[in-house]
Amino acid sequence: MKSTIDKIKQELGEHVRLIAVSKTHPPEVIMQAYEAGCRDFGENKVQEMLPKYEALPKDIRWHLIGHLQRNKVKYIAPFVHLIHSVDSEALLREINKRAAQNERVIDCLLQIHIAQEESKYGLSYEEAHALLTSSIWEELPHVRVIGLMGMATFTDDTAQIRREFRGLKHFFDEHKQYERPNVKMQELSMGMSGDYRIAIEEGSTMVRIGSAIFGQRQYT
Repeated sequence: MKSTIDKIKQELGEHVRLIAVSKTHPPEVIMQAYEAGCRDFGENKVQEMLPKYEALPKDIRWHLIGHLQRNKVKYIAPFVHLIHSVDSEALLREINKRAAQNERVIDCLLQIHIAQEESKYGLSYEEAHALLTSSIWEELPHVRVIGLMGMATFTDDTAQIRREFRGLKHFFDEHKQYERPNVKMQELSMGMSGDYRIAIEEGSTMVRIGSAIFGQRQYT
């Protein structure tokens, strides 16, 4: 595993962070990646992240990358490093509330729906623009939006994947002009095991890689 991780990190260079997607993998397998130098791990489900947080070293930075229900925010608010999948104002408000209870400011990314697939979550470009230019941010002192996340269509058409990533990067760059104290366009989370090389070429600062590190998911 170490040689695989080292090879991926070499490809990414200094300016792209590797999020090792550990969903469905047990703590002992995650420890192998930890011992190989990984500190950022991504989980899809709160109920899976919690026992791993308890079992594993506390210098791990946990990333919630899957769809997040409002009633689950309270469980991860004490420790989550970055929530990649914020897709509504209501979820932002819940994160702000739970972060305040834990005397924290929680970093978040707005998830933008860029794929040609209805099954994926995320804000439309129009909804994201309305949110980023709205007046709600003074009401959310315990939330810090530090960028955007997007998932490309699952397809072999690399030209389409590139168009989707390029569109997200364009939107990201355009919205730097709307920054406030708790809204900064710093991170662009796009690219997974099958398309991360394209994502890097199109400006990603974070890639979410699971199967290329851990092999196929371990379903139970």
